[in-house]
Amino acid sequence: MAASMNSQITTESLIIRLHDVNVVKFGDFTLKSGIQSPIYFDLRVMISYPEIMVDVATLLWNKVKSSSFKTICGVPYTALPIATLMSTAHQIPMLIRRKEAKSYGTKKLIEGIYEDGDVCLVVEDVVSSGSSILETAQALQSSGIIVKEAVVLLNREQGGCEKLASEGIKLHSIFTMGDVLRVLREAGKMSPEMVERVSDYILKNTFQPNQLAPKPKVLGYRERAKLCSNPITQRLFEIMEKKRTNLALSADLTDSKQLLQLIDKTGPYICIVKTHIDILEDFSEDFIEKLSQLASKHEFLIFEDRKFADIGNTVVHQFSGGVYHISNWAHIINAHTVPGAGVIQGLKMVKTQNGCGCLLIAEMSSAGNLATGDYTQATVKMAEENKDFVIGFISVSNLSPDPELVHMTPGVQLECGRDDLGQQYLTPSEVITRRGSDVIIVGRGIYQAPDPAEAARQFQVAGYDAFVARLTEAVIS
Repeated sequence: MAASMNSQITTESLIIRLHDVNVVKFGDFTLKSGIQSPIYFDLRVMISYPEIMVDVATLLWNKVKSSSFKTICGVPYTALPIATLMSTAHQIPMLIRRKEAKSYGTKKLIEGIYEDGDVCLVVEDVVSSGSSILETAQALQSSGIIVKEAVVLLNREQGGCEKLASEGIKLHSIFTMGDVLRVLREAGKMSPEMVERVSDYILKNTFQPNQLAPKPKVLGYRERAKLCSNPITQRLFEIMEKKRTNLALSADLTDSKQLLQLIDKTGPYICIVKTHIDILEDFSEDFIEKLSQLASKHEFLIFEDRKFADIGNTVVHQFSGGVYHISNWAHIINAHTVPGAGVIQGLKMVKTQNGCGCLLIAEMSSAGNLATGDYTQATVKMAEENKDFVIGFISVSNLSPDPELVHMTPGVQLECGRDDLGQQYLTPSEVITRRGSDVIIVGRGIYQAPDPAEAARQFQVAGYDAFVARLTEAVIS
């Protein structure tokens, strides 16, 4: 491939260059999906900047060069020159999808040389809903060509990745909308007002599974409890059914006495207490004993939010030993999947007193987080392959139709908003009814309230009402 004017190609430098040549535009735009957006990527501008085109083609190729495919096909029209650069630089045959079949000659929809069963990589510039890639994939498939993967420059994080995955197509991307926001903010290319506006846009237009696929049957807590093979998940759904609550208290206090008082007051309204045991300034074995007594008194599970994220051998000791001996008292733990499946295998090796289930962190509620796209998809796959121990996800949307897997969503308030450190808040209705999550995790909205017990009751009612609305909506539809 021709030499780039910038020998050190990075996603950060490319984002800034695209902004500088007016590929990235701010204003009010209507996307092909019909969504109104304050930010638009006019990648057709790139054709006037050959060095940028070369860099884009290079980054895309590097992203998929280890994948297996025989041909490549660019989505008409913007991606065609990009696919051409990739084809000529790496001697990969290229196919062209016509917008419509010719009315003369061969009347082909797909131009180029191919055979039934050939695997083709689809190349696109931007994905939002995923419809453009699907149109090209379906045209290729109708001609006997297999499409397993697609690669794009920008994933707008508006459901395209998930929609394509549901159709058996894995999406690779160079950067996401969150990456663009972070880079331009740090480079001083966006005003604080526009940063907030685009952040709100991303928050309100993230993946809604019920907009992208037929809604799966919504089951009640009792029905799901009967389907669960993991006793922890079964117990959780039984508690949720009995107490009519899907509320988890995020008890982030640093004083043991105050924390126990908070839990005792809010216990009647919750199904889970989520602890950060390492922030306690006066931790003792006596605290664990009293916490376990409250769990029995009020019928809730204890979730230690340790976020294990190391190799298997290390997490064995972190879970079972140290000062806290988490395996002796926690019913639920969680883990990042960055280390790979070894973190799950290590945690599974530890013998626990109460039995224990693990949540995998598939998505996060903080602005600019990296738990998106391929990471999220890989996390879901790990969960589905380890259901004897993994009971679900920390996520901001429903990621799996499997009724045995629980979705728990942090960052919930009675009104939408965000704090000064990037935490983004969603309402119980948004989380439970629209996004299909199962448990709302609430912290400051309860423990900073003048009356924490009353606040917990309000969240319990709001969360359960949202679930009833989801059940009702499913029946009507």
